[in-house]
Amino acid sequence: MTVYEFEGRKPEIHESCYVAKSATVIGDVTLGKSCYVGPGARIKGDYGTIAIGDRSNVQENCVIHARPDEKTEIGDWVTIGHGAIIHGATINDYAVVGMGSIVSDEAEIGRWGVVGEGALVTNGQTVGDEKVVVGVPAKAIKQISDDYKSRWKKIKEEYASFPRRYKENLIKMD
Repeated sequence: MTVYEFEGRKPEIHESCYVAKSATVIGDVTLGKSCYVGPGARIKGDYGTIAIGDRSNVQENCVIHARPDEKTEIGDWVTIGHGAIIHGATINDYAVVGMGSIVSDEAEIGRWGVVGEGALVTNGQTVGDEKVVVGVPAKAIKQISDDYKSRWKKIKEEYASFPRRYKENLIKMD
């Protein structure tokens, strides 16, 4: 992993996390317990603050940033899909941000909120608890079901096991 202090701002990464070698963590970033950060992800707290809760996963090639003196907050058990961008937003517990989505400044995704693949959650937009949004700009299309929660809990538990499994079983092949 590539971790940088920047102008006295140091990342705090819990020892139970896994951060891929090709991922970058810069500045005022806090990663809670058992977080997974995939290859190519960039988490930059160079002039803003980034806080990621326990058992959340930031998949490959994501970008997470915040404006000067502002904060990006990602709760517990959150899934940030491949290639998503989170900038200055709040993502509450159990939310799912789909692959290639953008969640912009001052937006908030509610508990168990779902941002569909490729969606754009615009500046200041709120996605309510258990709502699914899709499109550009993102619009609510439905409420999530108990079945959805049950299936995603299994997926989230799998990702929460990745830090331990990657530390124990990832072998570089030359």
